[in-house]
Amino acid sequence: MTFKELNIITPILQALDNQGYKTPTAIQQQAIPEILLRKDVLGIAQTGTGKTAAFAVPMLQLLSNNRKVDNKIRALILTPTRELAAQIADNFKSYGEKLGLRHTTIFGGVPQGRQVAALKSGVDIVIATPGRLADLMQQGFVDLSRIEIFVLDEADRMLDMGFVHEVKRIVSTLPAQRQTLFFSATMPPEIAALTKTILKQPVTIYAAPVSTTTERVAQSVYHVDKDSKANLLLHLLKDTGTERSLIFTRTKRGADKLVKQLMGTGVHAAAIHGNKSQSARQKALSDFRQERVRILVATDIAARGIDIDHLPRVVNFDMPEVPETYVHRIGRTGRGMEATGTAISFCDREEAGYLKSIQKLIGFSVPVSKMPAHL
Repeated sequence: MTFKELNIITPILQALDNQGYKTPTAIQQQAIPEILLRKDVLGIAQTGTGKTAAFAVPMLQLLSNNRKVDNKIRALILTPTRELAAQIADNFKSYGEKLGLRHTTIFGGVPQGRQVAALKSGVDIVIATPGRLADLMQQGFVDLSRIEIFVLDEADRMLDMGFVHEVKRIVSTLPAQRQTLFFSATMPPEIAALTKTILKQPVTIYAAPVSTTTERVAQSVYHVDKDSKANLLLHLLKDTGTERSLIFTRTKRGADKLVKQLMGTGVHAAAIHGNKSQSARQKALSDFRQERVRILVATDIAARGIDIDHLPRVVNFDMPEVPETYVHRIGRTGRGMEATGTAISFCDREEAGYLKSIQKLIGFSVPVSKMPAHL
C-alpha cells in the first residue's frame, strides 16, 4: 500500500515524499482512513510505530479542506512532555508545509510571552502540555470553544506524570461536537475509564503492543554490583569507540552524578531530565543528534517521544521499576525500516525483581553477558 492509496491530498503527499516516507506503517494504514471519515479513534500504540503521522496527516487534510473564518483554535493535541510537543510540532510543520495552516506549541519551562503572542495572532492547531495550557486558560489567553479535533497522545504517560486531573479539566471546556483521537501505549484501568468519558463510538486500532520488543534490537543484561556499574559503563564505552549511547538512570540526581563521573574520565556527556531548563534540554538533545555529544544520560522523560535517528545503543544503567518502561527505553534504538540496535541493561541484586517482571512482560529471558574479568 502507498500513501496515495489512502486518499491523501497532493500537497501532503508531496511533503511526505520530501521526508522520504514511502510506505505507510500499520497504524497509519488503519488510522488515516478512519480519521478522514471523522470517526473517533482509540489507538493502542507505542512510540516508534508512526503514530504521529497517523493522526497529523489526516488532521491537516481535514483542516485544510474546511478553512476557518476566524482566529479560533480548531485543533488541540495534548501531550505529556515538552520534547514530544516540540517533535509533534516539527511533524506538523513538515507534513503541512504547503497548506498554510498555522500551529504553535505551549509548554512550561520557558517564558509564556511568545506563546501568548502566537495565540493572539491566531493559530489553527495548538500542541500543548497540560500544565502550561491549563495555566494560560486560567489567565484567559486560550479559547477552546471552536475545537473540531482533539488528540490526547501518550495518555498512560499523562497518568504516570500526574496530569490526569488537568486533562479532565481541559476536556470539560471542549465542545461536545468534536472528533477525538486517543492514543496510549498501555490501557490501565484509569485510562480505560477516561476513554469512556471522552470518546464516542470509537474505532479501536492496535499497533505494536507494549510487550513487543523489536527483533532488530540485540538485548543483553549484566548482573553487576551497584558500585561497579560506572566502571562497567566506562569499559563498554571504551570498547565501542565513538558510537552514540543513550543511558537511562532512575533519578535526576543519578543522571547528574553519572555525567560528572563520565566527564571526570574524559568522556563528553550531557544529561536531560525534568530539573533541566527547556533551553538546556533542547541543547543537549541537539548536541546528541548532531553527534557533538556522544553520550546522553536521561531519566524516563526521554523514554517516549524522542526520535533520534541511527541511535546504535541504549543502556539501562538502572533497571526501570515499571516493566513497560523497559520496552519504551529500548525502543529508542533500532528505529526505522532497516535499522538495528543494541540494548544493554545493568542489573544489581536489588533490581532482580524488576528484571523478572520485564522478562515476564516481553516473554523471554534477556541473554546474560559475562562481566569483564577486571571488574
